[in-house]
Amino acid sequence: MSSADALAQIGRGADEILKIEELQARLAQGRPLRVKAGFDPTAPDLHIGHTVLLNKMRQFQDLGHQVIFLIGDFTGMIGDPTGKNVTRKPLTREDVLANAQTYADQVFKVLDRTRTEVRFNSEWFGQMSAADMIKLAGQHTVARMLERDDFAKRYAGQQSIAIHEFLYPLVQGYDSVALNADVELGGTDQKFNLLMGRGLQEHFGQPPQIVLTMPLLEGLDGVQKMSKSLGNYIGISEPAIDIVTKTMKIGDELMWRWIDLLSFDISAEEARTLRSEIAAGQLNPRDLKLRLARELATRFHDASAAEQAVAGWHAVVTGEGDTSLLPVQEIAVPSDGLRIGALLTAAGITPSNSEAMRKFKERAIKVDGEVIEDAGRVFTAGFEGLLQVGKRNFARVRLVASGT
Repeated sequence: MSSADALAQIGRGADEILKIEELQARLAQGRPLRVKAGFDPTAPDLHIGHTVLLNKMRQFQDLGHQVIFLIGDFTGMIGDPTGKNVTRKPLTREDVLANAQTYADQVFKVLDRTRTEVRFNSEWFGQMSAADMIKLAGQHTVARMLERDDFAKRYAGQQSIAIHEFLYPLVQGYDSVALNADVELGGTDQKFNLLMGRGLQEHFGQPPQIVLTMPLLEGLDGVQKMSKSLGNYIGISEPAIDIVTKTMKIGDELMWRWIDLLSFDISAEEARTLRSEIAAGQLNPRDLKLRLARELATRFHDASAAEQAVAGWHAVVTGEGDTSLLPVQEIAVPSDGLRIGALLTAAGITPSNSEAMRKFKERAIKVDGEVIEDAGRVFTAGFEGLLQVGKRNFARVRLVASGT
């Protein structure tokens, strides 16, 4: 691949590359670049929003470069203040280590294990003395820190900023020095921290790293960034059927953004062609969305699981096929059972009992294909069947008695 083609592939979906001429120069050297991305293990599971960076790392790997998956077991105990309007509670060492192990188990669903260097930043920070840390803190000023948007807003609003939060950008930046990084990847919200790495590398006599920022992936709602706290996410460890059904719920416009940031199978050139075909009425957006859903389910599971999930989704949505292909979700119920509204909520198909009742009035609730007419209908332990609200929300469930 020519350097121009390599640069085009690296730049696909990127928000910004600083500085692109430096990247061109290092690519022209013909050596493997050291490409770093850091992840603080603040939660045990990754979602597909996290894989935006992992996908870009994989592209670098496929181009012959060395990627470094940096687990911030030290920085995780500080707590990244980015985007926070309050001081974030630091994690315990035990929490960090448990989450870090889960991260390491999951990332190789995207990255090539044989070409990935996994590092922990406690390797160097765990050996730093208090004097070393004070010396590092001397490389930046409070005024410069307050230029950060989140710090500036909190300071102007007279909200507290703990001293240790000022250390976070410094220690993230020093990671690049310790790893001698050529390129660092991060979300657009990490730009301040990534540029800190450039400055510290220059101070320590290293060529400053290229900074490549990626957009924050919007979640299922198409508005807020993907987040577990907002419930608009797809976890990469979720069952294949959940990956398929959730992907099929996204809006047609968001689909293009997901293709650009998540797909390996659909190139930028093919995406342009597909967009033209949809605009001309030659292709149904649903078929393309299903192709993306199949790709994601295959990546995080395997081809067989993906095909089974697609077949199950198709059977429910079209009414044709075998819905028994759907995985069974087991739900514990009290001895007197659950009414249909509470059951739908327990299965995660509706967000609340009141929403379930609204759907009941719309005659949108089905059990095994039959429209439910009685809002008081009770389901007890031993029931197994397909619950459905509209065409897109469904689950096959098995009810068991509480405590069994």
